[in-house]
Amino acid sequence: MLPAEPKIFHGRENEVVHILKLFKEESPRIAILGAGGMGKTSLSKAVLHHSAITTKYHANRFFIACDGLASKVELVNIIGAHLGLKPGKDLTHGVLRHLSTAPPTLLVLDNLETLWDPVGSRKEIEDYLSLLTDITSLALMITMRGGERPSQVKWTRPFLPPLKPLSQEAAQKMFLDIADNSHSIEEMNQILALTNNMPLVISLLAHLVDTEGCSKILSRWETERTALLSEGCDKRSNLELSISLSLSSSSMISMPHSQDLLSLLSILPDGLSDVELKQSGFPVKDILGCKTALLRTALAYTDDHKRLKVVVPIREYMQNLLPATDQMIRPLFKHFQELLKLYEGQFGRASAMPSISRIASNFSNIQNILQNNLHQGHPDLVASIHCACHLNQFSQTTQRGDIALFHLISPMLAQIYDPQLEVYVITEIFRSWTLTKSDPNHSRELETRGKECCNSFDDPNVKCMLFTRCWCYKAHILHS
Repeated sequence: MLPAEPKIFHGRENEVVHILKLFKEESPRIAILGAGGMGKTSLSKAVLHHSAITTKYHANRFFIACDGLASKVELVNIIGAHLGLKPGKDLTHGVLRHLSTAPPTLLVLDNLETLWDPVGSRKEIEDYLSLLTDITSLALMITMRGGERPSQVKWTRPFLPPLKPLSQEAAQKMFLDIADNSHSIEEMNQILALTNNMPLVISLLAHLVDTEGCSKILSRWETERTALLSEGCDKRSNLELSISLSLSSSSMISMPHSQDLLSLLSILPDGLSDVELKQSGFPVKDILGCKTALLRTALAYTDDHKRLKVVVPIREYMQNLLPATDQMIRPLFKHFQELLKLYEGQFGRASAMPSISRIASNFSNIQNILQNNLHQGHPDLVASIHCACHLNQFSQTTQRGDIALFHLISPMLAQIYDPQLEVYVITEIFRSWTLTKSDPNHSRELETRGKECCNSFDDPNVKCMLFTRCWCYKAHILHS
């Protein structure tokens, strides 16, 4: 009655070693935690079939899938069925008696969050787990979506950390085991970039690639996004269903604004630090409590720099179905706007180093927020154009080159009619051309346009900056 050992299993060697060390205890209690689709069940099956475990527990290994169970009684009765007990209305005591007299036994409860997450049934599940762990000859291993262990159990230390995405090498091996090695490395890595190296997503995309090819799947992703991976009927074959289960967990329901925070994080590939969460003015009460809810459900994680992040598939899902509103984005935009102004005011001084570090940590975040704002009719369009100029200056001086969205600005200027802003943008264009050693054909035309705009306002500093940048550009071209 045991499930088969996983045939495609890469990148969890350290976790297997960690768990096997815990089994040196007489009867360990182990929780395998992590986001949906991170490979918790596969890890538990790999351990279940490991030679060290089969030697220790022989035929006394039991794997109970908790999917579809609705109560403690149903759980107990299915455990009893696996143990070979006669069916009954409630086998609670019968299971405990049987396990108390049995040889050393390993019991795996897979996807226990199905029973534990509902607040109404949580206490009775935890009480029963406590009774099970009173049995000294019983080893207990559970898998649970999220990052929180049930209470009333003395879990064996050191705890196994919640599972994180696979390494790039392991992700490539998993992909090639499914889709073969007939695909180009470049296209394979493009596919893997969409998965954030989540095992479920790798598996789903690799199977599609196996039948349709990388190019076709990359093209379909542009229009279908996570819907491409959501044709299955259960959470192991349907990414959107897997994510929706985490969104409907009790931790998320008890902190309703945590979904708003998740929506905001979905457009922030660099994540946010705790300081930024508090300083950004995000319009949510108990912002750190919302962060905790996301960590408990493993919808978000903290990276090695302690920044709160969301993996690519969940970000795509949220952007498609539950996108962040301008009301949610605006406080963070204002925060980044002040940061860019601070950098510009301190440019070239030693005091600029802290702001340089903070901008670098949020470089992709700022670009995404500006891209959201850079469209006609947005209330922060003018401020966003200024910020795009500042960010482009930062990008150039930190040797990143031009930011792509900087080139979205020029077509908007004609519809805004703000001559001073247009001169500001033209100045930044000339500065950028000087640094990148560009020699475009329309430089003279752009200079003429800038000088015409100068006749419509009186700010001498802005005018002076334009003439200075144009002169520097011409000197650079002559020198070249």
